[in-house]
Amino acid sequence: MKGIGTGRLFTDHAPKYERVERERRYLLTQVPEGLKLQDPHAQITDNYITGTRLRLRKSRWVPANEWTLKFTQKHTPRPPDFSRTLITSFYLDEIEYETLSVFEGNELRKNRYPFEHEGRKYSVDVFLGALYGLILAETDFDDDTEMDNFPVPPFAARDVTNDVIFTGGHLAFTTIDELRAELKKRNDEVGTMNGEPKA
Repeated sequence: MKGIGTGRLFTDHAPKYERVERERRYLLTQVPEGLKLQDPHAQITDNYITGTRLRLRKSRWVPANEWTLKFTQKHTPRPPDFSRTLITSFYLDEIEYETLSVFEGNELRKNRYPFEHEGRKYSVDVFLGALYGLILAETDFDDDTEMDNFPVPPFAARDVTNDVIFTGGHLAFTTIDELRAELKKRNDEVGTMNGEPKA
């Protein structure tokens, strides 16, 4: 790798292209009532390019058999607050997508369903492959106040927005068994701190 020589990287150019994405993420134990796996959805494959903040996505909207190809940089300016991220995306044609796909990536596959509850729109992600069994829901916000005061919806088990193990960049490196083991370990530790015996 040639690098940039002896200079330093100018980093103050990002606001011109980035947008702030505000979202909350929820862990579900099952798909919400009223949503069926055969309902209209997108098939998404994400490749997180190793060692970078870059993601290559191909998405097929199943009802129309229509593909979208996208290259994205997404990062968190103030971790562990993962509810606010800075995102820069642009769309690709097939040749551009194939050219970028040669980089080593970590694949994440899921089916994404649009879902509405009490007038609010959610995306429900049913994961496939190594994460089969994981279901997450996301919803976006226009301002910080609304997001910060939004309650956990009744169809969700818990809010996992600020839990790093449920971010895409982390999920791309894990399996459903590893995820379950980590959650069990946490529950055991909480039980021990509360004076409860381990299971």
